[in-house]
Amino acid sequence: MPRTIAGGGVSVASRVLAILGSFDSGHRALTLSEIARRTGLTLPTAHRLVGELTAWGALRRTSGGDYVIGRRIWDLGLLAPVQTGLRDVAAPFLQDLYGATMATVHLAVRDGTLALYLDRLSGHGSVPVVSKVGARLPLHATGVGKVLLAYAPAEVRQAVLGAPLERFTPYTVVAAGRLDEELRRVPRDGYATTAEEMTLGACSIGVPVFAGDAVVAALGLVLSDLRGRARLLPAMRVAARGIGRSLESADPG
Repeated sequence: MPRTIAGGGVSVASRVLAILGSFDSGHRALTLSEIARRTGLTLPTAHRLVGELTAWGALRRTSGGDYVIGRRIWDLGLLAPVQTGLRDVAAPFLQDLYGATMATVHLAVRDGTLALYLDRLSGHGSVPVVSKVGARLPLHATGVGKVLLAYAPAEVRQAVLGAPLERFTPYTVVAAGRLDEELRRVPRDGYATTAEEMTLGACSIGVPVFAGDAVVAALGLVLSDLRGRARLLPAMRVAARGIGRSLESADPG
């Protein structure tokens, strides 16, 4: 739930940021009244600031009267170093992997206790997935997420394992002990899997992308089942190593 900012002495910038922060994955479209309630702003203030944000392109009003995040914010987000550097370097490797497998290909990084999806390639014949570029999904229920969680700092793992794990399907691993066992196997095996844990009918494989000794991202495939993973893993690892080496070459320091 976004933090409200009602009270005196609050800057205009804080009010604007609160409005943008009122949108999240569970609230992609909001009415003006909902924005005012979630930010603690008065309706006239929310109306004025939302109007200015809409005119600038940060928000867009739908035909139904709701507000959604505008294209201008997306364009700015693409300028972030995590986007421009990693996505640009990874793009040819993702294309090659997709061409070789015809499966949905994901590139993700860890954003706190969530997996942030930087890129996705999929075709008409790919398994349906819920991920979108720019989306954030839980670490415990995705292949790339489990990889990122396995290599995350101890405090991040403790935060995820110590909180109630959300169940998305009957197959989501929600027992902390079982998930911890899976995470401990990832560095040894070099990959993580999920079997219909985020979406029914969709399984996934994730592998780490190393830059030096650090895992900077995870590369994933989404499949209808995991029977072909032995055949797919070599191609995934080649792509992950290619991304990592390209990142090191681009930033030798």
